[in-house]
Amino acid sequence: MDYYKIGQKIRQYRKALGLSQEQVAEQIGISVTHMSHIETGNTKLSLQVLVDIAKILNVQTDDLLFDTKNDKTIAIQEIAETLETCDAQQAKIITDLVKATKVALDKHITN
Repeated sequence: MDYYKIGQKIRQYRKALGLSQEQVAEQIGISVTHMSHIETGNTKLSLQVLVDIAKILNVQTDDLLFDTKNDKTIAIQEIAETLETCDAQQAKIITDLVKATKVALDKHITN
């Protein structure tokens, strides 16, 4: 297992969400030093810490462990990144648009 690669993926997702190491470490109950060591591959992380990090970053653990990214994961990440820069009204409009698009696609696919 390549802990350096895992750490770099964690860093990539964390930065994409605009989160600091301090914020992630605090949310999962580890020290900032430990979080830094995880991202640089200087320490192994427990399964529980991996799961907790994945939850905070809104990704699957597979996205952190393996090189393959599926299209759905990429789309979710891109939407999350977009919503991070929105105010409340913009986020609501975008959410409504996504939901309406999904309904339209479901109707189109089933017909």
